[in-house]
Amino acid sequence: MPSVDRRPLVLAVHGTRSRVGTETSKQLAAAVAERLGVETHLGWVDIHTPTLTDTLRRLGEAIVVPVFLTSGYHVTSDIPAAIAAAGSRAIATPLIGADVLPAVVDRLAEVDDFDAVVLAGAGSLRDRALAEVRAVTNELSRAVDRPALAGFVTAASPTVPEAVAALRAAGHARVAVAAYLLAPGRFSDELQLAGADAVSRPVGVHHLLVDLIEQRWRSAIAESLVVSRPKAVND
Repeated sequence: MPSVDRRPLVLAVHGTRSRVGTETSKQLAAAVAERLGVETHLGWVDIHTPTLTDTLRRLGEAIVVPVFLTSGYHVTSDIPAAIAAAGSRAIATPLIGADVLPAVVDRLAEVDDFDAVVLAGAGSLRDRALAEVRAVTNELSRAVDRPALAGFVTAASPTVPEAVAALRAAGHARVAVAAYLLAPGRFSDELQLAGADAVSRPVGVHHLLVDLIEQRWRSAIAESLVVSRPKAVND
């Protein structure tokens, strides 16, 4: 197999002060490494070290998969800046984003039945990121055939408790919260206080998330091979 196919994979992830959340990210990297059989690393964008920049400087050429759900500042600014600071030898794939919705629905299926659901996103100061969560909320509503509202843990409104209250005011007796989060931590803990009847787990090390990371990596490899293939010379 060509050596380009063995370039290391770096999962760009948001750090957390939660021990369980940090361990979840490490378990995800291990699951991806086992699936692909390639060197796999975590590149922390916040809180932890080694930072994404440090990891990329050490590795050189690499493929970076942004394991994020929305196009917030970390995805649009921090990750490109880290790649540039490390010498621009790595390439970044599209973020995971809304493609993870089937895993969110899978987690929601683990809770008791409900009449309506709040999709709980982390929140952002960027309108684009909030719009992405609202779009996914519409998809979630269709997927579960229940009314759904978006709610945010921080930095935006409505908050998750406000969204739960709005659904109750609309006459829905049992309201669930679907955690639109990748790993346990402070945000997922706060969802337990939102006043819902049930709260789903974050995505965690779900096989569908591993599938998505594999797809991003394989697409990047394929595109690199096309770009690097010499053009045919006509005599």
